[in-house]
Amino acid sequence: MTYIETNQRTPAGLPLFAVGVTSLRTVAQDLRTGRRPGPGGYDLGMEQPVVGLVVHPTKNVRESITTLQRWNASGAGRLVARRADAQRIGGDVEVIGDDDFTDQVDLVVALGGDGTMLGAMRLVAKRPVPVLGVNYGNVGFLVEIEPPELENALDRLSAGEYQLEPHHALEARLSWSGARTDYLAFNDLTIVRRPGAGQVSADLSVNGLGYGYYRADAIVAATPAGSTAYNYAAGGPVLSPALSGSVVTPVAPMAGIDRAVVLAARERYRFDIAEGTRSAALEVDGLVVGEVATGAQIDIRLRKDAGSVVRLDAERHGRTGRVKLSLLDLPVRPDQLIELIPQDLRQKLGRELED
Repeated sequence: MTYIETNQRTPAGLPLFAVGVTSLRTVAQDLRTGRRPGPGGYDLGMEQPVVGLVVHPTKNVRESITTLQRWNASGAGRLVARRADAQRIGGDVEVIGDDDFTDQVDLVVALGGDGTMLGAMRLVAKRPVPVLGVNYGNVGFLVEIEPPELENALDRLSAGEYQLEPHHALEARLSWSGARTDYLAFNDLTIVRRPGAGQVSADLSVNGLGYGYYRADAIVAATPAGSTAYNYAAGGPVLSPALSGSVVTPVAPMAGIDRAVVLAARERYRFDIAEGTRSAALEVDGLVVGEVATGAQIDIRLRKDAGSVVRLDAERHGRTGRVKLSLLDLPVRPDQLIELIPQDLRQKLGRELED
């Protein structure tokens, strides 16, 4: 079966980059060279692909590692992992350096939550091969499959029964004290106050024109996919995944701009860290990557289609994502949600799990 790259959308609103039954290695090579698929689209069956493994630093992911080792032993492809993960994975998986990993893999399987998957996407961003997420986290908006589903997922990948979902990212350059550092964020980039160090104060300019200033506990710049994370928690809008743009939202604003600002993909913007910011953390996808203070500049632009995510059932994933997002608004913890299920249904579910 062959699908053509068209304007089709997933239920979440994302375009289908490629679907169907050419090898992942061909996709990876095209991503490296910038070549796009022809009128016939991609035929995405897996022909002896090199699959890279990325694991959560602390969670027990042994079940999925064992599944992947069986797949590797079957001769269906080659399984590799980074040297940094060697102790977590064990001795039965080939270990290579980071540069070789990013150069050789045709697909990445990320075992963890959304954070692990985002890290995998950043790892291969120079050559954005597809990433499949296996959920060992909590809510998980990016990851799609659960550990028991991995074996079937690998079979479906071999048969070409999946779709590729493109994801945008924010390219950011921090300039401060004569040094420049580049970052890439698939969810969000945040300037956040450190406890006891006062607020974050920053001037926003868009395409070189002054827009206004912020004085807040934090300032969040998010992609459409990341708009359901910190931005949403701060009261910012959820951006459609079909939108090429970003949103800037202040957290607990005290002065200046106190609403979210939505910016188009072509608009480049800058934060000039202003007087009064003694010390603030710079976060990329929830990870602290540096520190900023008065005089620092952060230039941001959107990189379209910076990453690629494997979707086995886009419709189911879209439905699940909407349910998860609505549950975040409930005034109960996740472990308390069980109380919302009628007793008879809980008992029925318990019996089915026992069977």
